[in-house]
Amino acid sequence: MKVVILSKALHSIAYRRKTDAIAAQPGIELTVVVPPSWREPRAAEVHYEAGPTPNYRVIPLPMMFNGRHHIHWYPGFARLLGTLTPDVVHVDEESFNAATAMAIRAADRIGAASCFYNYANIERTYPPPFRWFEQYVFRTAAHGIACSHEAAAIIQRHGYPGPLSILPQTGVDPDLYAPSAAQPVANESFMLGYVGRFVPEKGIADLIIALALLPEQYCLTLVGAGSDEQRLRLLAQTSGVAHRITWNAPIATTAMPVMMRSFDLLVLPSRTTANWKEQFGRVLIEAMACGVPTVGSDSGEIPHVIGNGGRIFPEGDTAALAQCISAICGRPVLHADLRRSARQRILDYYTQQALATQYVAIYHQMHASHSAGVHTAPPKI
Repeated sequence: MKVVILSKALHSIAYRRKTDAIAAQPGIELTVVVPPSWREPRAAEVHYEAGPTPNYRVIPLPMMFNGRHHIHWYPGFARLLGTLTPDVVHVDEESFNAATAMAIRAADRIGAASCFYNYANIERTYPPPFRWFEQYVFRTAAHGIACSHEAAAIIQRHGYPGPLSILPQTGVDPDLYAPSAAQPVANESFMLGYVGRFVPEKGIADLIIALALLPEQYCLTLVGAGSDEQRLRLLAQTSGVAHRITWNAPIATTAMPVMMRSFDLLVLPSRTTANWKEQFGRVLIEAMACGVPTVGSDSGEIPHVIGNGGRIFPEGDTAALAQCISAICGRPVLHADLRRSARQRILDYYTQQALATQYVAIYHQMHASHSAGVHTAPPKI
């Protein structure tokens, strides 16, 4: 079975561990299509990372309107599909995006089964043309995939009647993201970590304020970039904790496991806004795979991802955040228990191999149903 995956996320070598596992499945001939770069709004531009791709090809394809989430598209994709003639086209984009509608239209024209991937977990009514894109995708796609139960419910409320699966976009490689030698937390210092965009909705200001409520031995490493950096640096100074914070620019995904293992605790203090809530929080599973306990707010999908691998606090409650941090770091036995349970949760649910097996099962179902002209009944969630 010939499969094409179109995804701007797969520019990253680390994220392509999933496609390595997909390509290794029996009977799969895989091609991955990515943009040469992606300009994430209010964050640094990321570029395609070349690297080994066993048993499959990665094709960088120019994108129009780079950095515009809902109107970007790939002018050469239809022509490329005509040469590849896949059986299945996996469009790793939201159902209401221009890129999704155009790619699924191109797949339909060559008789390939197609699927889409939705992250959107905020209820919205889309204006034209995005509503038209979504309805076309719903009518045409053979399968829908959502990152969370909340996102899946929204798809169904918007009228999608077909098969629907709930899966993370990508998992982690448990050999690459592996724990360091188990060591108790040293009482003289605790290193907290945050990795991600420096934007208001990520709640980094709450983390800095919580740090000021903790003793001097608590330090913080911030890894990322974004529009809120100068405001956060000023807040650190006025809160009296600037000397306890290390600022790092974004690092390569291949360097991320080493960074994660340097933390005693990873914190994701996201704040829901009118237009955004945390859709998954990939850094959580990366940290947990490294045996690093996590603390997250109750925004969006965070509680479902962390599970028994850490603690949850009410978003925006800096006192509760500080209490969660001190409760874990100040109790070596609890910290060690959370290290083990965090790692085990990843092995149970979030490895690349586990996800690859599930994705390939979906592709086979799509191909079989599409070839037979069968419309599967709406799924139960």
